[in-house]
Amino acid sequence: MPLFKKNPFGHILFIKKWLIRVLGLMTHQRYKGFNKLEIDGSEIIRALPERNVLFVSNHQTYFADVVAMFHVFNASLNGRSDSIKNVGYLWNPKLNMYYVAAAETMRKSLLTKVLAYVGSISIERTWRADGQNVNRKVKFSDISNIGKALADGWVITFPQGTTTPWKPLRKGTAHIIKKYKPVVVPVVIDGFRRSFDKKGLYVKKKGILQSMVIKEPLQIDYDNESVDEIIEKLEYAIEQHPSFLKVIPMEELMAYEEAHKERMWRKKKA
Repeated sequence: MPLFKKNPFGHILFIKKWLIRVLGLMTHQRYKGFNKLEIDGSEIIRALPERNVLFVSNHQTYFADVVAMFHVFNASLNGRSDSIKNVGYLWNPKLNMYYVAAAETMRKSLLTKVLAYVGSISIERTWRADGQNVNRKVKFSDISNIGKALADGWVITFPQGTTTPWKPLRKGTAHIIKKYKPVVVPVVIDGFRRSFDKKGLYVKKKGILQSMVIKEPLQIDYDNESVDEIIEKLEYAIEQHPSFLKVIPMEELMAYEEAHKERMWRKKKA
């Protein structure tokens, strides 16, 4: 690879590679030390094409979710089976991997600017800005940038646009799917909200079992399915459809809490 080769967004790949290596080493213990990340679906990652893949996921923190995905996806591509053991996979990371994030978030500090260089496609949110609800038009340059990233590689997006669970999915994701016809891979995560602060920068609690389930690509009729039909399909796939909300009987809730205690990971004898 030429030393100063750039990606379509003008980022120097040599610098990006070293940022992924360093940040990966700094964050690995968050998922394989302080807490444990349980993974399911590594074989799906290895079977995906090199380009035009869109990962859709529920969202629990600003950054910890996507950092975990960078770990899991790179570990899977380097032969790990549902594991991020041995950080040697960071030496040769996938460089054409991107994630969608709010532009205002990625401009806030030096750290967020570094994280943006690693692979952010920064977009202007149409519904919220600076903590206030807004109503503004979609920037076509944002849509085209996502298309550019898909043409180059893989894109991770959180279609709810918020870390609050059960919120409706933004229809822009369905429009992107219909326009660019990517392979759509659902990802369901859990445990990150309990183990990290909202931004996902600090470990809030140790001994939490985090989970990431990578599902089979969705079957989508890009030309004939409507935006609403695709949105509903995504909601079910990432387990955020309103039907998942139901009243849980007290005995079932208590049984869940007991099961959760058993799932809590604690250090054991080597």
